[in-house]
Amino acid sequence: MIEPERILRLESDRVVLLDQRRLPLEEVEMECFSAAEVADAIRTMVVRGAPAIGIAAAYGYALAAARGEVLGAADRVLRASRPTAVNLAWALDEMRDDPSYERARAIHADEVDRCRRMAAHAAELLAPGTRALTHCNAGGLATGGYGSAVGALVAAYEGGLLDHVWVDETRPLLQGARLTAWELEAAGIPHAVIADSAAASLMAAGTVDCVVTGADRVAANGDTANKIGTYALAVLARHHAIPFYVVAPTSTVDLSTATGSEIPIEERDPTEITDRFVARNPAFDVTPAALITAIVTERGVHGGPFTESLAGDVTRT
Repeated sequence: MIEPERILRLESDRVVLLDQRRLPLEEVEMECFSAAEVADAIRTMVVRGAPAIGIAAAYGYALAAARGEVLGAADRVLRASRPTAVNLAWALDEMRDDPSYERARAIHADEVDRCRRMAAHAAELLAPGTRALTHCNAGGLATGGYGSAVGALVAAYEGGLLDHVWVDETRPLLQGARLTAWELEAAGIPHAVIADSAAASLMAAGTVDCVVTGADRVAANGDTANKIGTYALAVLARHHAIPFYVVAPTSTVDLSTATGSEIPIEERDPTEITDRFVARNPAFDVTPAALITAIVTERGVHGGPFTESLAGDVTRT
């Protein structure tokens, strides 16, 4: 597994990020010396994944405080860097009363601990010999260490429950083909990258036993925003009677957002798809709670309806 400090860390005068745009071909670090530079790194996806961008924002805010930056301005530039993942705003709210390096590092450590606990819960849902399909990247790169959905797959593999992982390439930025496959290879887990459009055929052939994804925001009713293409997988899984599991920390659950229709969906530069024709490039879609078999947090496994169980999960200490 990738050590958390390799993914992102806070040094005395800078935030250091593993540039995920350059993976898997090369491992290059980017150094950020201000909140604005951290925000730009989040916006341009040097660092990505809901928990990881929350950690990066906490680090950027702590750096701003240490440098004597105006914290209101630092908060605004960081908060505006990407709109869909709730972890970013959550982490900044957590930093408001204590903008210290120690608090920011504690947020990072807590996220990694949450990942390990939710992974253990999620792994228990898998039967021996499972062939799982996952979309986008919800590994250590996306969470600051260990991973949510990919963490669950690692825990299941170590427990002798997982045989194989189908990895959606996840267009247009190929987070699955570039990042998830790289992490699974490092963990020694058998896997194969597939075109996003191949998932239905594999399900119909009976070679997929479950779908496991992460989340960027979970609404109070269980509607879940994740990388574009996740909703289609949930529809396919329901048609083929395949369990669809979402693995995400409580920091990703947003009780102030009642349903998925209220989740802001980031529209990215259309040239990520094509620079020749008119294009639209929504980065996320919303999977209705009715299509989700279970939502797994660090506190346990939740079945639908999710409204009461998620509220109790997030609010209890």
